[in-house]
Formats: sequence, C-alpha cells, structure tokens
Amino acid sequence: MKINNFIEMLEISFNIMGNQAIINPTLIRDDSNMILVDAGCPGQLPQIKEAMAMAGISFNKLDKVILTHHDIDHIGSVSSILKELPNVKVFAHEKEIGYINGEKRPIKLAQMEDNLDSLSPEMKAVYEKFKIGFENSKVNVDKTLIDDEILPYCGGIKVIFTPGHTLGHICLYLEQYKILIAGDALSVENGMLCQMSSAINCDMNLYTDSLKKLTEYDVETVICYHGGVYDNNVNKAIEELYNKLSNNKL
Repeated sequence: MKINNFIEMLEISFNIMGNQAIINPTLIRDDSNMILVDAGCPGQLPQIKEAMAMAGISFNKLDKVILTHHDIDHIGSVSSILKELPNVKVFAHEKEIGYINGEKRPIKLAQMEDNLDSLSPEMKAVYEKFKIGFENSKVNVDKTLIDDEILPYCGGIKVIFTPGHTLGHICLYLEQYKILIAGDALSVENGMLCQMSSAINCDMNLYTDSLKKLTEYDVETVICYHGGVYDNNVNKAIEELYNKLSNNKL
C-alpha cells in the first residue's frame, strides 16, 4: 500500500496457530537509501520480495533494515535478506541487540521455556517452532540506535524509545510527513486504534509510559505492524488509549 511517494507499507500474510493474519513491514526510501522497517517471519523473504516487486520497488536496492524489536515475526527473515544482500546494514535499539544476535534468550521464548511443563501440546509445538526460528534468525546489528536520535535518511527519521512490548522496542517518526511507524506499540483492529494486549507486553508500566511519550508527537498517520494504517484523528486516539491505561493504574 502506497502511503506517499517515499513510504510503502507492505502486506504479508502468514499463518499463526492455524489462523491467517497480515503483517506490515514498511519501506522508506529516497534517492540514495532504501530502508525496510521489520522483516517478517522466518521463510517470508519470497513474500517480501514479491510485495516489493508489486509496488515497483527493486529488492536489490535495499541497503538498510531497521528492527523495531526482536519478536520472531519482526526479525525472522533478516538472515535470509543478508544471505542475498550481505551489504545491508541492520539497525536496532541497544537494549534489543543481545536478543537479535543470540546472546540473550528472546523474552517470549524464555517465558515459554520457564513454563514448558504446563504448556499444551499445541503450544509446545509453537515453542519448538519459535526456538528453531530464533536460532536461524540470529544476525549482528551494525548500528545501535538511541532515544531521540534522528537518522539522516529520507528527510529525517526520529527514533522514539518505547519500551513495554519488549524492553528495547522503538517507534519511528517521520516529522515532515507526520507519520508514525509504530511497530507493536499499537495495533489496528476492526478499524480502531488499539493498545497491544497485556498478555504480549513484557511490562505494562513501561508500555503505559511509552504511550504517554507518543502523545507528544503530531501524528496524522500511524502504520501498525498488525492492522496497518490508521489516520482518523490519531493524536486523540493515542491520548485516549493512554488515559485509559493510566486510569487503570490508579
């Protein structure tokens, strides 16, 4: 889906526990840079390439991947990208690097391992699939990102440190377009902007604080990895989500 002449939201289908879903990696480009934000599940490189081709964008021009966080549906095809395009540089927040390069156990995988005896046979199968996926997806990070950093590409991309879903989750803000690439900080469900479920956030206090931070930005369009584009009074919607969570903390 074309957002504007410089931003393309890809739509990649995948199967999770027997259910079909869509994820939305995003391409940001200018005359000399082609950046993919998040990289799908393991084995999805052919779908990413096909989606780029359908948008009229050459996969071979890709030179950077920014990872919003280390969940398997965001890092799964990075290693495959690097096998075909070894000069692509990988960017991530400093608190995510250990999970991406394999030095630390991924948070959700660790949670499943700690409760392995109580998992259903179906969830044990998911765990095994996740374990193999993370093992095969390990890559080194070339550029460490920090909060408030402005990357000098595509008119400027601001890094917003938004922990809570994971400990090093980031969003990206393109000020000149008033576009927020939210990763898993937000989602769109049934046409509504939604918070991510507490069941898949590692720290709800951090998550709530991160939503407060997002209320400080002037956003006209938000791109969510799960659910796609939302552009109906985004600032108000984010503020309402924050207020609801904040009131629940009291």
